[in-house]
Amino acid sequence: MLLTFAVSGYRSLRELILPLDALTVVTGPNGSGKSSLYRAIRLLAATAQGRVVGTLASEGGLSSTLWAGPEEISRGMKSGEVPVQGTVRKDRIGLKLGFASKDYGYCIDLGLPQAGRTLFGRDPEIKTETVWAGEMIRRSNILAARKGPVVTITGDSGEREVILKDLPPFDSMMTQASDPRSAPELLALRERMRGWRFYDHFRTDHDAPARRAQVGTRTPVLSSDGSDVAAALQTIREIGDTAALDEAIEDAFPGASIDIVENNGLFEVVMMQHGLLRPLRAGELSDGTLRYLLLVAALMSPRPPSLLVLNEPETSLHPELLKPLARLISRASQTAQIIVVSHAGPLVDELAMEQGASIVALRKNLGETVADDVEAPAWSWPKR
Repeated sequence: MLLTFAVSGYRSLRELILPLDALTVVTGPNGSGKSSLYRAIRLLAATAQGRVVGTLASEGGLSSTLWAGPEEISRGMKSGEVPVQGTVRKDRIGLKLGFASKDYGYCIDLGLPQAGRTLFGRDPEIKTETVWAGEMIRRSNILAARKGPVVTITGDSGEREVILKDLPPFDSMMTQASDPRSAPELLALRERMRGWRFYDHFRTDHDAPARRAQVGTRTPVLSSDGSDVAAALQTIREIGDTAALDEAIEDAFPGASIDIVENNGLFEVVMMQHGLLRPLRAGELSDGTLRYLLLVAALMSPRPPSLLVLNEPETSLHPELLKPLARLISRASQTAQIIVVSHAGPLVDELAMEQGASIVALRKNLGETVADDVEAPAWSWPKR
């Protein structure tokens, strides 16, 4: 389980270090930085996929995503005694992301590219990466480190060993230096991060893939667009918790049940509702009903991830579905660590009553996202 998430220099997240629990709910008003936090976690996950530079470039490059305020906000600025203004920069420009768990920690520092003739000027450069053992980085527990093009690991003798000397600035050591013999910890951490799942605004419009019959194969993990929802629900029925699936549907839609119909290899969800003489096909379901079925398929996966992040799962749901959704999320947090980003007060209140749920309330202060009443865990960034 992740214990700490840290980000520095990304959009409104000038310096944010958050403790995480088995179930963490991030809330706050519009414009408080919730979406930026969600994007930051996704950006960190992209590192293990080798897509962090491309993902950042697609957002407009480092210059478009960097914190736009002063490097330091003085007491006078906070009190209004002096205007918000630039100060003399003490540190190098960079975007930093990291996390820590009981066994491993990882962080990455992305900076401006060196001047030169290239058409890839929007691509940031990876300046440093570090993997360490335990919750807090120290010189004695560093397992692997990258500075510029050089990657070193701690060998069996305890001495630092160079394993790469010419790693390009657009490649991560997570993808290029993970080796089961020389760097097994790096490989294990990379695979763990690749298993993180993100679900953000499932499509439920008229042309949504989830409304059409799709080729079905065993699907223990719902795709990010929800197109294979019928196969995912059938997989839960066959190798997951069938009783819990039926209970989740009954909890949200009393008297209703779902079934999966198969026609020449194409799978489709149908729902039987109390009072109707025929089942409703996926294309006939309301947006809220279909979205809830998608959330059921995501949260009841028979192959739960180490981390699952939901961004505004309450979108288009009727208020009466928020309590069943909270119970569904709480049940799923017993087998997977879950982060929920939401501004729906009723859903946040329901989750707050669940045992173990941790609430993080964000707000803006002089353009900076801050977390109220949250004690930041100990954290330090490696130097370049």
